[in-house]
Amino acid sequence: MPRDPLSHMPHRPRRTCVVAGEFALATGRVHELCGPSRQGLALAVAGRLSGAAGASLIWITRTSEQAALCGAGISQWVDPGRMLLVQAGRTDEVLWCMEEALRSGASPLVVAELGAPPGMVPVRRLHLAAGVPEGTAPLGLILTPGEGGAPGVESRWHAAPAHGPGLTRWHLQRLRARMAPPAAWHFTLSAPRAAPALSPLPALEQSA
Repeated sequence: MPRDPLSHMPHRPRRTCVVAGEFALATGRVHELCGPSRQGLALAVAGRLSGAAGASLIWITRTSEQAALCGAGISQWVDPGRMLLVQAGRTDEVLWCMEEALRSGASPLVVAELGAPPGMVPVRRLHLAAGVPEGTAPLGLILTPGEGGAPGVESRWHAAPAHGPGLTRWHLQRLRARMAPPAAWHFTLSAPRAAPALSPLPALEQSA
């Protein structure tokens, strides 16, 4: 049986969580979301994964985190009752909680908010944990400020607000992916809990 050189575990076909168009994330792997709208982007992913019967979506933050989630913001994307919020004191504790949550397979999505990108070893451990559960593998998201930069992630996405009158929209960039080139789009939500839409940016706006 072919082996995955990163995980050293038997290779299993991975499913893909398609959030909108080319914004698609392989399950059983860890992805990085960065930029000022990284929380909203993670909630958009949560909205696409919230259909698993009886499964909670796990969101881990540091106790010192100032920009805490609120019910009104969560409800645009997913039922707040489906979210299990966990707080940890230190960055290594946040990563440990995420690793254990991924390994358990109890949730289709595990999100961890971090103050800075983690190193290669923690990311590798998270990949290994996400690949352990049988059946549908969980999806891991690490949220980092600025342009991110965690080594070894499956993909890295940046989101920033691009709202207008009566328009809920973000500028979404794929900064890095193992199997796809960098690209940019407008990511739009037409109504609370509606399926988001992805549209290419005009060439001039991409180069700005």
